[in-house]
Amino acid sequence: MKREIRTTTDGSKTLYINDLNESYHSHHGALQEAEHVFIKNGLILVKDYEINILELGFGTGLNVLVTINEYLKTDKNHVIRYFSLEKYPVTEAEATDLAYPELFGNPEFTNIYQKIHKAEWGKSVEIVTGFHLTKIQCDFFELKDIDLPEINLVYFDCFGARVQPDLWEKPLFELVADKMAVNGLLTTYSSKGSVRRILQELGFTVEKKQGPPGKREMINAVKG
Repeated sequence: MKREIRTTTDGSKTLYINDLNESYHSHHGALQEAEHVFIKNGLILVKDYEINILELGFGTGLNVLVTINEYLKTDKNHVIRYFSLEKYPVTEAEATDLAYPELFGNPEFTNIYQKIHKAEWGKSVEIVTGFHLTKIQCDFFELKDIDLPEINLVYFDCFGARVQPDLWEKPLFELVADKMAVNGLLTTYSSKGSVRRILQELGFTVEKKQGPPGKREMINAVKG
């Protein structure tokens, strides 16, 4: 897949796939979207001491970075185990050119970002004290064969249904639900009616939330 780097409205960068006419993040703001969907409406709502996060998919690593940024604000009073699936990893050159550490005003983030991208696939790596990242290179539908602890929080960040409709249908959501703890939270930028109905059929309590800049609504879903 041919990818190019583009700058979004908030000044943060994203990758754009020419063949699909699809970006990894909202053109209204990559950083704003990640923080709104996965931190404000995700991480900060989970109060467990140990938080197991499942991300679909790893992409540019921005969601990992914003999660670590929020984690470091908490005086590290809990443990996070972060499992991220990705079929087509970005290159080291692409990661460098995205320049995400510059967005955080913390000199430590250059080393943290490098550690995220250089972490060996399939192995748990402690990126900062108490934050353990496991990157798994696979198709999302291979999730059924992956041994995970009970997941408290899901970042459902697949490409949009326009380009990958199968990722927004019941079979994948069933696999995700099977990995989640009761009362686990799934958060996604999507607000599709079909997605809401699927999650409700699977026993989730679904709530429409205000979306990130440029998007009216998004979804939070709690597993029953």
